[in-house]
Amino acid sequence: MERQRARHGLGLARDFLLTIIIWTYYIISFFVFFSFLYAFRLVFAKNREFSFQRVNAFFFRTFFRVLAILLPRVSWHIGHDVKAIRSSVIIANHLSFLDPILLVSLFPRQKTIVKSRYFAMPVFGWILKRSGYIPAFTHGEDTDILLEQVAKMRQYLSAGGNLFIFPEGTRSRTGKLGTFDKGAFRIARQCGAPLTILSIKGTGNLYPPDSFLFKTGEDMEISVEVVKTIVPDQENGFESISAMIAEAKSALSDRMNLP
Repeated sequence: MERQRARHGLGLARDFLLTIIIWTYYIISFFVFFSFLYAFRLVFAKNREFSFQRVNAFFFRTFFRVLAILLPRVSWHIGHDVKAIRSSVIIANHLSFLDPILLVSLFPRQKTIVKSRYFAMPVFGWILKRSGYIPAFTHGEDTDILLEQVAKMRQYLSAGGNLFIFPEGTRSRTGKLGTFDKGAFRIARQCGAPLTILSIKGTGNLYPPDSFLFKTGEDMEISVEVVKTIVPDQENGFESISAMIAEAKSALSDRMNLP
């Protein structure tokens, strides 16, 4: 019993120490190095939005490389077909704070929706705006905001950009899928863009919702896989929104082995 308590205490101490190291690197690397990259792109880049998106991807790729070094018991499996996605509306399940920054790290051109309160934050909110990210207010309002930008989004997607959205709108605490918002499906349908479904596994084990600490003492696997791509028919376009949601949810549930 005492040994178990001692091991548990050592595990918590290790988790705390590595978490502090990880987030210290995150903050220092941004202000010491990456802030200058953003400033440089602001002054010299012709397409500032795209330039900021590329810096975002570089920043988070570097972050996950450091994470892989500090946490050697975590294995990472990202399919090559995931990294090759372009000009697509992407949806995925949502397990952890790590999910959105992991997807940002995978795509040089990326947009997503972000909670509106983050846009009011110093520095971070400014980067979000310059990157062309879209504020989300309450459940459902993101649909209206996205629809207002359909014309711009169609051009952005056709130029090779990706828009990724977590249709559940929040992180799952149980691993099960929640209700899907219609926004991503409407945008894909109106823009005539492919809808790519991704499965994310393991991030909720590494960095659980509502936890400050990384779980560093266990062997675990993080994976991102393409589940399915729904492509609009050239003559008839997409099926109905409800049918698209049902097809996407069914495919994702099957891949995640959910009932």
